[in-house]
Amino acid sequence: MHAIIHRNHLKGFFLVAFAGILWSFGALIVRYMVAAQSYQWQYLFFRGITIAVVLLIYLVTREGSEFVNSIKRTGLSGLLGACGLVAAFSGFIWSITLTTAANTLFMLAATPFIAAFLGFVLLKEKIRNLTWVAMIIALLGMLVMVVEGLGVGNLKGNLIALGSAGGFAIFAVSLRWHKETPQFTTVALAGVLCALLTMLILLFHKDTLAMPPRNVYLSILHGFIVGCGLILFSLGAKFLPAAELTLLTMIEVVAGVLWVYLPIFGIHEVPSELTVVGGVIVLSAIVLDGVSARQQRQMIGMT
Repeated sequence: MHAIIHRNHLKGFFLVAFAGILWSFGALIVRYMVAAQSYQWQYLFFRGITIAVVLLIYLVTREGSEFVNSIKRTGLSGLLGACGLVAAFSGFIWSITLTTAANTLFMLAATPFIAAFLGFVLLKEKIRNLTWVAMIIALLGMLVMVVEGLGVGNLKGNLIALGSAGGFAIFAVSLRWHKETPQFTTVALAGVLCALLTMLILLFHKDTLAMPPRNVYLSILHGFIVGCGLILFSLGAKFLPAAELTLLTMIEVVAGVLWVYLPIFGIHEVPSELTVVGGVIVLSAIVLDGVSARQQRQMIGMT
């Protein structure tokens, strides 16, 4: 029995870790765009469509005819979660084209704490004392980055990244609101809604979907890794406690900052000192919360 649990834990760990590594290349992919600030909506359209296609193919392959029932069970919570993901998807692209990858990723690292707070307010979920402490520490780290943004003109990008983190948190809370809500269907719906929203915005501005072929290929690649990462994360998450999932989210943040920094990838984006300080504070808060939650779980298991 213990051997099976151990194997499942390792399986979950590697699935979630690999999902984080896949997602970490998102910032690097966006940095390769041509005139990124001119094609944000077009990029979101193609990325949203790709995410939806990847998830729909997976759902049809896995569930067959039951796929239709999954759509029917989406409900209000699924729609709310999909809208949260649309905000998260859009905010990520907008933020990373306005500020550094480090600023965007470190802001997104605060997602678990925003989700915990929303769960406390909306679902009356209890928050451990150490989680409150970690949330305050993470808030201080974000304030450091926001103050840094005031000086170098990155404030808008930082705030949009924070909004993106809020969108991801809404998605997480929607799944806890109605736990029977099919997660994959919600993500596929988010991809479709993102594509529809961007199409409407482009029509309103009398713009087209046309953008350099390089940007089209990058957006499709980005959508593919996001969709595959979500599948891997969801498959692995059922074998791991929430504390470990929280800690593993750091892989995307740390690796994402590293990829755009390493000269080998041709970007060499060096984060400012205050961004690094603020990011380390946020990541420290995640470690504090994750380690304390794991220790508490082990103590409960021993009693």
